[in-house]
Amino acid sequence: MRKTMDCPAEVTLQIISGRWKMMIIYWLLQDTRRFNQLQRELGHITHRTLSKTLKEMEADGLVKRHDFKEVPPRVEYTLTPLGRTLEPILEAMSVWAEQHPHMARFK
Repeated sequence: MRKTMDCPAEVTLQIISGRWKMMIIYWLLQDTRRFNQLQRELGHITHRTLSKTLKEMEADGLVKRHDFKEVPPRVEYTLTPLGRTLEPILEAMSVWAEQHPHMARFK
């Protein structure tokens, strides 16, 4: 059975769902980040999980990966213009969370 998208918000939720995507967007909204910077800022994320998540976000057009031709190799990640359009959504979700702190399941 094929699922239809009756709710346009469902499309957005599919793109940004996942444990780490919103936090990656948060940090990339601040500035361009290198892989290890993101891993440190996110805390308990494995190298494999961060790599997989960034590749998914790149495939969705939210993140751009920039490889520098240097030794040692350097890679930076930044939000694309499409990725930056998620900023008001992230802000609205933050406001909602602040207004409803009793809903938090973890801190």
